[in-house]
Amino acid sequence: MARPGSGLLVPVNGMGYPPQNLARVVVWEWLNEHGRWRPYSAAVCHHIENVLKGDSRGTVVLGQVDAQLAPYIIDLQSMHQFRQDTGTMRPVQRNFYEPSSAPGKGVVWEWENDSGSWTPYDMEICVTIQNAYEKQHPWLDLTSLGFCYLIDFNSMCQTNRQSQRKRRLRRRMDLAYPLIMGSIPKSQSWPVGASSGQPCSCQQCILVNSTRAASNAILASQRRKLYGAAADNAVGAGTLTVVRQSNTFAGTSLWSSASAPSGTNNNNISVGGGHAKAEQVHLPLSTANFPCSPVMPSLSSAHGHHALTINGQNNLNRPGTQRISMGTARGAIPPGVPALPVKNLTGSGPVHPALAGMTGILMCAAGLPVCLTRAPKPILHPPPVNKSDMKPVSGINGMRRKTKKKHLRRGKNPEDVVRRYTERIKVMPDEDCTICMERLVMSSGYEGVLQHKGIKPELVGKLGKCGHMYHLLCLVAMYNNGNKDGSLQCPTCKTIYGEKTGTQPPGKMEYHVIPHYLPGYADSRTIRIVYDIPAGIQTNEHPNPGKKFSARGFPRHCYLPDNEKGRKVLKLLIMAWDRRLIFTIGTSSTTGESDTVVWNEIHHKTEFGSNLTGHGYPDPNYLDNVLAELSAQGIGEDNLKD
Repeated sequence: MARPGSGLLVPVNGMGYPPQNLARVVVWEWLNEHGRWRPYSAAVCHHIENVLKGDSRGTVVLGQVDAQLAPYIIDLQSMHQFRQDTGTMRPVQRNFYEPSSAPGKGVVWEWENDSGSWTPYDMEICVTIQNAYEKQHPWLDLTSLGFCYLIDFNSMCQTNRQSQRKRRLRRRMDLAYPLIMGSIPKSQSWPVGASSGQPCSCQQCILVNSTRAASNAILASQRRKLYGAAADNAVGAGTLTVVRQSNTFAGTSLWSSASAPSGTNNNNISVGGGHAKAEQVHLPLSTANFPCSPVMPSLSSAHGHHALTINGQNNLNRPGTQRISMGTARGAIPPGVPALPVKNLTGSGPVHPALAGMTGILMCAAGLPVCLTRAPKPILHPPPVNKSDMKPVSGINGMRRKTKKKHLRRGKNPEDVVRRYTERIKVMPDEDCTICMERLVMSSGYEGVLQHKGIKPELVGKLGKCGHMYHLLCLVAMYNNGNKDGSLQCPTCKTIYGEKTGTQPPGKMEYHVIPHYLPGYADSRTIRIVYDIPAGIQTNEHPNPGKKFSARGFPRHCYLPDNEKGRKVLKLLIMAWDRRLIFTIGTSSTTGESDTVVWNEIHHKTEFGSNLTGHGYPDPNYLDNVLAELSAQGIGEDNLKD
């Protein structure tokens, strides 16, 4: 045990479940792409718990409590979060903590990311930090929890032990997470009655209700196929267990089956989990008569019996069991097993991917062997193009641009830059300087910290275009803390003065026209842009000078329609490339990798023939959006030369 005043080394221990008759705090969490369980906010958790009390097999529309989560739905039956616009599904879990812990008190610990906003720690980390904070430990080592970070409570900083990079952290108070009393409900003791409340009339709830109706129709179709198969296979293949009406979506019992003798070759599909007694549905081993209902046998089978556990609401309080069983089920699907098409559930035509995905979730929760592992793949690249078919873009000279050292920024004298874009004010208004937060009638907050000849701390200047006023010494300090490229950006309205440049590493940009068409632009050929940046060493303008940086995914291919607006966007992108604004070095929002080349707030379309990832076509608003993003970087249509 650490003595008072010493640092704390965190021992590795399991969370476990508290004694059954104590109060506990409930935190709902979702699994991100890095395998980390991320907590929902306290307000969202209260909303989920309220829905859970009314209908434990219901659907939670997260947009009703948090507008930023409008596309997301949680299906309590299958314990999955579903994104309606993309069809993405992620597991969720319900975790428990002591009332005296951070979530019980409404304490949130956050770290400052590269964009200057605050990101909450995982709940387990948050609880650990709060415990150390309450015990007045000066520091906390997170190495034993799998993170090479050291928390310093005196400076309120997080230090990366490997790179020595420091980030600010903060402790703030928020709404406490929901508190439940009594024993943790066992897996088979959850209420199964239908919700008695009136259905919501919002569009998201209408989608959910229509999804359930479609699912019931599909279930009826499946039952007809099962009965037909039973009649065809009654002789020589064993007798099929009769599966009666499933009332899963009405909130009553999950399955109602009548047992019957079976043959030696059958598949046992267990519905439920935990300590609940599994009910079995016996199906013939052959899948010839079930084109839309694949049988999913386990890889390890004996005596012709194949068992598969389908996890659903019964594992609501057993997230570990759920994850293990689901992983086993996914790994148990052998090659060649027929799958339920995501976009053609009924065989009559395309179905909206969101409706298809939600239907699949509900059918899987009902115990139907639905396989949604064969979703459409994005079409990232066009068919192969011969070099002779690559043509220059009309109105643009050349087909390639390079960024070399001679293109890198040149330092400017800070005082000269500030004087160039401001005019001195003799009568100061009685308002704050938004840089140092001191009154303009007072001296700059940087007095004594920063000294420059000719710029006194009491001098005030007004920016020429926007008219916002600041201490001249504050503007010098802001310039010194930036890219020092001879440009200024108003911290209030973001107006750019001069030519803004970035910190993009050296590389090359190629662009040409190919004889293929983008979805939504059948009348235009396609402009293909190829960016290529090699890995290298960071310089003084980058986050960690002298350290290597990686360059993943290069060369990167991007696409524009070869029409008037597409060519205008290309010209501005070339200008942004010359000013080194397309890429920068930072932390990838996709992989979490630091010291790597990342996009720099100018979106590109990297998906050629589809829009499954959101980075493709058709997207009628993309060209207008990217023009606005370029304008925010100081590259507007007025920069184009005739």
